[in-house]
Amino acid sequence: MRDQFAVAEKALSALTGSESRLFEPFLGVLPVDGVSISTFGDFLPDETISASDAQSMRLDELQFDLGEGPSWDALETGAPVFEPNIRERPNRVWPAFSEAIIADDLGALFAFPLSLGPLRIGAIDLYTSRPSHLSDLNIQHTAALATVVSRLVLARAIRLSQSDIKGETDTRKQFSRREVHQATGMVLAQLGISALDARLTIQGHAFAVGRSVQEIAEEIIDRRLTFAVNENQIEGSHD
Repeated sequence: MRDQFAVAEKALSALTGSESRLFEPFLGVLPVDGVSISTFGDFLPDETISASDAQSMRLDELQFDLGEGPSWDALETGAPVFEPNIRERPNRVWPAFSEAIIADDLGALFAFPLSLGPLRIGAIDLYTSRPSHLSDLNIQHTAALATVVSRLVLARAIRLSQSDIKGETDTRKQFSRREVHQATGMVLAQLGISALDARLTIQGHAFAVGRSVQEIAEEIIDRRLTFAVNENQIEGSHD
């Protein structure tokens, strides 16, 4: 099982630029019938990045439209949501969403949050057509794969954005790289994450607020902005 998940993790990492296929490694290692990966909430716009089938896409669309469901709960709480028997013995009842899926061929629903540091990105939805459970090992590895997906989805959003200032001189770029590197080290220390994730956190915040990475790096270095987490919020003040 560990080897299977190692293969899945490697497969996910290889899908940069082909994020619409991110569902594929999950289907290869989990006992589920469908998978969707979406962004929503306050940070990134509502969008289904990847969906294995029409049912997965429908589940995403319903939750986008209704503003409730397992994905929303997973993102809000920062913890997975498990509905092993959604039709007969649901753990939660979402008034509109539960009503909307009555006629759907669903047995179980699971949702895992997508986040990086303090940035809440979206969720992974999984479904089965019959009641089902995920094993503890399934849960552990799916959470680990969700971290990989979070990086890929955030990097995709940054890649598609135009947040960074264009047309800088080579000298300015040299200073920019130095400052971003310094700021990355500070965020790394604040959140206890890898350098790659710290850099993505800075880039993601710049994307979210519509400013350049250089500006955000300067605020971090000047200690006007900190990514220390207080009740899942980014702390900081701006002049």
